[in-house]
Amino acid sequence: MCESEEGGGCGGGGRPARAPRGGRPLKCMKCKEGPPVLIIRVGDAFCKACFKDYFVHKFRALLGKNRCIFPGEKVLLAFSGGPASSAMVRQVQEGLSREAAKKLRFKPGILFVDEGGVCGQGLEKRGEVRSQLERILRATGFPYHLVNLEEVFGLPGSILRAVSHSATDHSQSYKEAVDGFIQQQELLQCERTGGPGESLPGRLAELSIQDPSEKETAEVPGPLSISHTAELTRLFGAVKTLTAREELLQTLRNHLILHVARTSGYTKVMMGDSCTRVAVKLLTNLCLGRGAFLAGDTGFSDGRHGDVLVLRPMREYSAKEIAFYNRLFGVPAIFTPALATKAPDRASIHRLIESFLCKLQSDFPSTVSTVYRTGEKLGAAPGDDDSDGATEPERCLLCLCTLDTNVVDGSSLQSTLLSEELCQKPPLSAGSSCCEDAPTQTGCCKAPPVAGAIPPQVWLLPLLCYSCRLTIKDMSCLEPLPPYIHSEAERRRRRAAMKQEIQEFLLEDDEAPPAS
Repeated sequence: MCESEEGGGCGGGGRPARAPRGGRPLKCMKCKEGPPVLIIRVGDAFCKACFKDYFVHKFRALLGKNRCIFPGEKVLLAFSGGPASSAMVRQVQEGLSREAAKKLRFKPGILFVDEGGVCGQGLEKRGEVRSQLERILRATGFPYHLVNLEEVFGLPGSILRAVSHSATDHSQSYKEAVDGFIQQQELLQCERTGGPGESLPGRLAELSIQDPSEKETAEVPGPLSISHTAELTRLFGAVKTLTAREELLQTLRNHLILHVARTSGYTKVMMGDSCTRVAVKLLTNLCLGRGAFLAGDTGFSDGRHGDVLVLRPMREYSAKEIAFYNRLFGVPAIFTPALATKAPDRASIHRLIESFLCKLQSDFPSTVSTVYRTGEKLGAAPGDDDSDGATEPERCLLCLCTLDTNVVDGSSLQSTLLSEELCQKPPLSAGSSCCEDAPTQTGCCKAPPVAGAIPPQVWLLPLLCYSCRLTIKDMSCLEPLPPYIHSEAERRRRRAAMKQEIQEFLLEDDEAPPAS
C-alpha cells in the first residue's frame, strides 16, 4: 500500500488529503482551496462561497429540469415564515436580481396565511407577527398577500371544482415561449428608453426585473371578524383528535391558497416543503390511508386543480442544509406556533412519524434521503391527471383527488366498510342531537335534527376519499364546516340524484350512437 505524504496517494494527484477519522476536513471538497465552514454529509465539507453556489444550483436545476414555469407567468410563493419557505423566497429574490447569471423569468408574489385563530393566539400577538411579516415582505420588493384563515368561511363553492387541463395547456413549446418572451421584453425596453440605442446584452439584463409599479402592491387583510373567529374556534372544537385537526387545517389552508391564486391570476404555486418534510409527509399519508395520492401529495408538481399547478422546489434540500444556508447568509425567519407546537410525540400521527424519522436520522444519516428517494419513484395514477376523456373522474370533495372508494368487491376497503357498518351505533332518533355524545364540546348543533331528515354524514361520506372520511368521522358534528363545503356537497348530491333519474336515457361510454 502506497504511503506517499506529498501527493496524497499513488500518482500524486486525485482527491485532496482528508483529515483522520473524527477530525476536521482540511480543504473544501469543491474548490480545494478555501477552509471548510460546514459539513453537509460525511466527508462533504464546503466553504461558504462553494456552499452558496451548490445551494443556488440545486434550486435552478430543479426548475430547469422540469420546465413547469413558462416565461412571464405569475407564480405565488406560499410563505409560512419558517426556514424552508424563507430560503425559497431568498432564492427567487436572488434569481431575479441584476447580478444573477441566469435570471428567472416569472413574476412572483408572496402569500402568508395567518393561522393564529386556530392556535389560540390573541389579536395583539397576531398583530405583532403581521407587523414583522410586513417588514420582511416589503424588503423583497414582491407583491404580497396577507390573509386570515377565517376567510375560508367566505369562499365560493367553485373552489372545490377542478378545472379541465385542456383550458390551461400551453399550445407552444417551452423554447418558443422563451423566444417570444425575450422579443416582447425587448420591445417593451425599447419603448421605455425611446429607441433601440442600448445594446442587446444591456437590454437582456433588464428582462427579469419586475415592473416597479408592482413592487409595492400588497393585499392586507381587514379587521378580524369576531363572528368568523368564533366559527373557526367552534369548527376545530368539534374535532376530537389532533391528527384530524392537522388534516383539516391543511385542507382549509390549501383551499384558501387556491382561492387567492385564482382570483389574483397566478397559475403556479410554490410550496416550501423540504426533503425532511416530504419524507415525513410520505410516511404520514401512508398511515392515514392516502397511499393512492402519494405522487401528488409529495411529488414536485401536483396538477389536481387543473388551472393552478402546485410545485415543491425545495424538496431536494434537507432541513440541515436549509438551516445552514439561513444561518450563513442571514435569511430572516419568523416562528409562528402550530397546532402541534409543544405537543408530545404521541399526540398525533404527524408528530409520531416526525419524531421517529428524526431520531432514526440522528443514528442513520441516510434515513430521510432513502425514504425521499423511494417516494420519488412513485408516479401518478392515470386517472389522476387524465381529464381529456369523455367522463370526468369523480373527485373527493375536500382534497380534490380522484376517489379511491370505487373498488371491486372483496377488497380491503370493502371489508373495512363492512366491519364499520356492523359495529356502528344505531341511528339517532327523532329529537336527539348529534352532540349528545360530546358534552364537553361547545354547542355544535343549533337545533335537534328534524324527524325523517337524512344525517349529514350519510350523504357527505360518499363524496370523500378514504382519508378524508377518517377526518370527518373524527368530528362530533358537521354543522360547523364552512358554508362552501355544504353548498358544493348539496350541489353534487342533487346532480347525482338527477343523473340517477335520467340514467335509462343516457348512453354508456362504450355504446356508439346509431348510424344515420
